[in-house]
Amino acid sequence: MQREALRVLASEPVGPYRLLRLARGRLDPGMPGQFFMLSPPGHLLPRPMSLCLAPPRELVFLIDPVGKGTRALAEAEPGETMTVLGPLGNGYCLRVEKPLLVGGGIGVAPFPYLSHALGEPPALLGFRTAHHAAAAALVPNAEVVLDPTLVTDVMPSDYDVFACGPEPMLWAVARRAPDAQLAWEAPMACGFGACYGCAVEIGGELRRLCVEGPILELKASRWRKVRRREAA
Repeated sequence: MQREALRVLASEPVGPYRLLRLARGRLDPGMPGQFFMLSPPGHLLPRPMSLCLAPPRELVFLIDPVGKGTRALAEAEPGETMTVLGPLGNGYCLRVEKPLLVGGGIGVAPFPYLSHALGEPPALLGFRTAHHAAAAALVPNAEVVLDPTLVTDVMPSDYDVFACGPEPMLWAVARRAPDAQLAWEAPMACGFGACYGCAVEIGGELRRLCVEGPILELKASRWRKVRRREAA
């Protein structure tokens, strides 16, 4: 984990989303599924963002500009700098035999980097509209379904599932694939367990998603941590 001020290279439209490109500096891209805390220009609170792509000398994030902080990230101009902390949290375990990526909406954000690490396996991605589905072009071998069809309506069995998306989708995926690795979301202020802003109650216990997740398995009504370096 390192903190560094990185230069904005570009902010490109992808449907309603923005692809934010930063110069990598000395930061390690980490494992797919880990996240970074991005502080937009203007000294707003940092926002947690999964790494989308890691081309040479760049860190790339897919941003959904829905609030003040995410809009500030999406509207950053080339040449501006923003403070970035990471990589943080626990990523996906890559040691599987038959991977399938299952995502919904902005949940596709970590999949381009994950797909590259897994050798471009099949992906099943759900979106509200065709405009949102423009983000599917970032994920190789992706099949797209649009509302009202749900990804779990057409999700095949007998795969090692990697999922990221809204919480109702994650619960539905877990019912179909109990061993699925699920990327959960919660508001975060620090990203490394100090503030308890991302604490969620699981089985009567508070768990901090930033240090015990964000990648977790839900099996037999129990949550289990997927260790970041298990795939090493």
